[in-house]
Amino acid sequence: MQTIYAMHQRGSDDLAKEERFLVQSVDAIADLYLLMVSILLELRAKEIDFLEKSKNKFLATAEDIKPNTKFIDNSLLDWLSNHPGLQDELEQRHISHWQRNDDCILLLLQEMKQSDLYMTYMESDERSFIEDRQFICNLFEKVIAPNEILYGFLEDYRLTWLDDLPLVNTELLKQLQKLNPAKSNFSVPKPYKDEDDHEFMIDLFRKTVLNEKKLIALFEGKTPNWDLERIAEIDTILVKMALCEMLRFSSVPVKVTLNEYVEIAKEYSTPKSSVFLNGLLDTLAKELKESGDIVKTGRGLKE
Repeated sequence: MQTIYAMHQRGSDDLAKEERFLVQSVDAIADLYLLMVSILLELRAKEIDFLEKSKNKFLATAEDIKPNTKFIDNSLLDWLSNHPGLQDELEQRHISHWQRNDDCILLLLQEMKQSDLYMTYMESDERSFIEDRQFICNLFEKVIAPNEILYGFLEDYRLTWLDDLPLVNTELLKQLQKLNPAKSNFSVPKPYKDEDDHEFMIDLFRKTVLNEKKLIALFEGKTPNWDLERIAEIDTILVKMALCEMLRFSSVPVKVTLNEYVEIAKEYSTPKSSVFLNGLLDTLAKELKESGDIVKTGRGLKE
């Protein structure tokens, strides 16, 4: 949807170029995942650097000379910082954003150290992997993930990342909550379930773009209260994609298509769009079933 919308906005008809943009945008989700993990590593690295410089101050205090090192000694952070697989992934994908833009990390570090969450953790005498892991999970969920400055950085760097961020943060938090160095490894989730998943994305994009005029003709004039020019562009794209899915993808149930596109409209379009799409697509689906244009195959899919 976003790629087709951007294609329209640019007035582009270069299908191959836009398809590359789509694929690169999805592949970049792995970079975002690693970027969010690397925040944890950079916070620790910055604090180690700060404590070392404090020790060497000319008028160093007793606290500077012998600081509380519970955060930099956090066992989960230590494990991640020395994880060879994670370090290899960071190097291979050139994830060094925070070294070049450390202002964001320094601000996050300041916010963390001013939080009650951090103070409570540092004052606790308990030293266990479970406590360390819980603190990192809480830190990520309550301080890092909702940070507005971080949002601004990500938006400036890659616009599509803001839409990917909630999913990435949810998946990363799940992995952090389950990590156990003795039983588990760290891994970056794959953006596709399997090769069929990847092919579906490409096929849906191509078939929607290449058949836009035919798809528009299916619903043009069937929205009596709305001229085509008055319908939000996102809505028209969603209708075309939904129709393409119903007509060209025999393994996807019509009900699934209807539900998915109504939900997308709720997230990305106008307040009334989901109701509009639900009514229009339901009507079109019934007409296309009656005309025999919709043919579903597979177990439980004959409709």
